[in-house]
Parts: sequence; structure tokens; C-alpha cells
Amino acid sequence: MTQIQQENSHRRFSEKPELLQLPGWLRKPIGKTSDISKVQKVVKQRGIHTICEEGRCPNRGECYSNQTATFLLMGATCTRSCAFCQVDKGHAPMPLDLQEPDKVAESVQLLGLKYVVLTSVARDDLPDHGASWFVQVMNTIRQRNPQTQVEVLTPDFWGGSSGDQGQAERVKTVVEASPACFNHNVETVRRLQGPVRRGAKYERSLRVLKLVKTFNPKVPTKSGLMLGHGETKTELIEALEDLRAVECDRLTLGQYMRPSLAHLPVQKYWTPEEFERLGAIAREMGFSHVRSGPLVRSSYHAGETDEP
Repeated sequence: MTQIQQENSHRRFSEKPELLQLPGWLRKPIGKTSDISKVQKVVKQRGIHTICEEGRCPNRGECYSNQTATFLLMGATCTRSCAFCQVDKGHAPMPLDLQEPDKVAESVQLLGLKYVVLTSVARDDLPDHGASWFVQVMNTIRQRNPQTQVEVLTPDFWGGSSGDQGQAERVKTVVEASPACFNHNVETVRRLQGPVRRGAKYERSLRVLKLVKTFNPKVPTKSGLMLGHGETKTELIEALEDLRAVECDRLTLGQYMRPSLAHLPVQKYWTPEEFERLGAIAREMGFSHVRSGPLVRSSYHAGETDEP
């Protein structure tokens, strides 16, 4: 990127753009109150978290009714400060709750969940960044719920003096636990990584997905992008090509919706028709499982696949 391009990119995010009106296709009913309140009650009583609630996902009612939920591990405070994310940020996350694996497994059992996604805040403060904690929770869920499939949506596991080697070891730790799918989101196109994903790197994220296939080619990999940060269609297609180059199998494309005035403003609302066309392009490129729509999120219909 030239100096002029960098200055233009910075200017787009530092200026105050005109606030865009929320289009009608993004106004979705929250779902059955009974489905939502049941999950909220169970997780609140146990002091655990779901990204469905922390991130105010618009699909949580639908997912709960389909016996799917995404648990947020290792507390609700992230050591990163991505400019699009609603999860609380700070450099003093809470100590690990040693009862969390049992609490999550019990919740899965009580709610009758058939497919579970485990995600987490970034825990750069932990020696292994939480990789072994993912495994511990996965194993505990399986002990109590042997029929439940468990997908992981991990941070990039990078950091500290160990650098790339440490990242590889952490990814391997999780892969060896045989998740139903290993998800790591690139979130946006290469050019916008800096302003959108503070503390993350595009190539580093691609490397996570490549490492998964290196350690176990049979584990499906997935990634996702949130549209609306100022990316172009050409840049999106380039990102999809980069994902396929590291053998990423599954893809989610959704619309970025500004959580508050403290977060990045929306540069564009992509239409349902544009999402449909992008989804068709992704399938032609070889992604075996594609969910593309304004309200799609990382775990949307996670338990379903398009494979025959």
C-alpha cells in the first residue's frame, strides 16, 4: 500500500461520515421470548456467558429454538480492542473460573443442545492464550453430552516471545481435540485489517486456518467477514481467494452493524441481493458451506452443512 493509499484509508476512518439509516431488511424480530429467556436463565444462574447475548446477535432466538448456542469462554473481557466488536475490552481480564467447563457442560445438557460453538475473548495474558481451556471445555461437554457436536471459534493464538512457533503449538492443541469444525474469522479484507482489527494481522489469521489443515486435513475449517467497513467487491473476492488458498472449507458473510457511537461507523449497507451474489461466487470458488446474508453471523446455522 502506498503512502497516499494509507493516508486515504486512515482518513476514511478518522472523519465523521454521514450516519446511514438502518435499512428495513436488517430489522428482524428477536424470536420467541420463551426460547431466549430459558437460555438467559440457565447461563445467568451459572455465571457463564454466551456471545449470543454479549454480542446481541440478531439470530439468537432462531438459534436457541434450533438447539444451538455459542458459549463465550474465559470471561467477558477481551485483551484486544477491535473497533467493531461489542465485547468488553480491557487489559485486566478476570481469573479463569475453574468450574466453567462443568457449568457449560451442564448448561448444554439442560438446554438439550445438539450443536455447540465455543468461542472466547482473546486471552493474551495466559501462557497458551487459552488453547488448553478450549480442550478442557470440549472434553467436559462430550463426557456429559456424547451426542453433542462441538465447533470452536478461536482467536489467533499469537503473541509473546514464542511468536509463530507458539501459535502453531496452540492451534495444534485444539486441533488434536477433534472439533466438529475449526473457525477463525479474518473479519475484513486485507486493506482494512489495521483500523478494524487492532492487534490482529491478516496473514496471521490465514496461517491459523492453514495450520489446522497441516495438523489434520479432515477437520473442516471456516472463516467469516463482516461487510460494511468500506471494502470493495474486488477486495472481497480477493479475500475469498486467499481463504481458499489455505483450504478453508466454510464461509460466513454478514453485515456489520455498529454497536454504539464508540465503534466504527457503517460505510455501506450491502443489500440482500448483493449478499446472494457473493454467496454464489463463493460456492463457485469451492466453499462447501456458505451462509451469506445481512444478518448472518459466525455461528449462524453452524450445525448445518451443504455437503452431500
